[in-house]
Amino acid sequence: MAAWRDGYWESGDGLRLHYRDYAGREDRPPILCLPGLTRNARDFATTANRLAGEWRLICIELRGRGESAYAKDPMSYVPPVYLQDIEALIGALGLSRFVLFGTSLGGLLAMFLALAGRDRIAGTLLNDVGPVLDPVGAARIRGYVGRGQSWPTWLHAARTLAEGNASIYPDFQLQDWIDMAKRLCRLTPAGRIVLDYDTKIGEALRLLDPTEPQPDMWPAFESLGGAPVTLLRGELSDLLNEETAGAMRARVSDLDLVTVPRVGHVPTLDERASVAAIDRLLARIR
Repeated sequence: MAAWRDGYWESGDGLRLHYRDYAGREDRPPILCLPGLTRNARDFATTANRLAGEWRLICIELRGRGESAYAKDPMSYVPPVYLQDIEALIGALGLSRFVLFGTSLGGLLAMFLALAGRDRIAGTLLNDVGPVLDPVGAARIRGYVGRGQSWPTWLHAARTLAEGNASIYPDFQLQDWIDMAKRLCRLTPAGRIVLDYDTKIGEALRLLDPTEPQPDMWPAFESLGGAPVTLLRGELSDLLNEETAGAMRARVSDLDLVTVPRVGHVPTLDERASVAAIDRLLARIR
């Protein structure tokens, strides 16, 4: 297992935010890992363990997740504020060029970062997300985010995750679910296991009207062009459908579109197809 150091930076509104910093070669751009809506730095641990040494990985925890401070105002759990936080980190670390790995929400943030300055981005991995979100998956996510749960043991937590996500990871065995529980949850001082994020992140999400037209994200996606881009799509995904993925490939001609078999939203990045795709992307950047 690769070693990392804990890093911290301060947001514009005074929150102490956390990232894991895995050391790597200084002659290559670092990889900024941007997690999904309810995820944290541990989501990239296996990828970081594999790549560290050759590549520096900076695994960010958005406000309200993991070891990052919870926001006083739950309405700050929105993409424009996340982007301000990430830009503050980029500035604090003095990063002039970097690779982006973005899972779900993290992929949307990657698009916005490119829109704000495409020349600094050496390449991008989008994990099961695109400029258009399938309403089926969006509704499913809105339905579970922010629901507080706790369990007495990791096994209980794993079984609950298995019950709710069996269709997403149909090949998972018990140990896979336990591993997922340990990525998504934390042990409290009282000895209970809880989800490792501020449940108030669901409040801003529920204010969105699903009947309203989605904002046009295509310009943000197209701004990734000009540098290598890889798109992972879970074969069973309910958030990124085949039509949108095909349109993305048509608009960025050299996009490497990879379908990850027998996985929904989102691929874990540990799958054989995901590992091979990441290696191809980094070879293009290197």
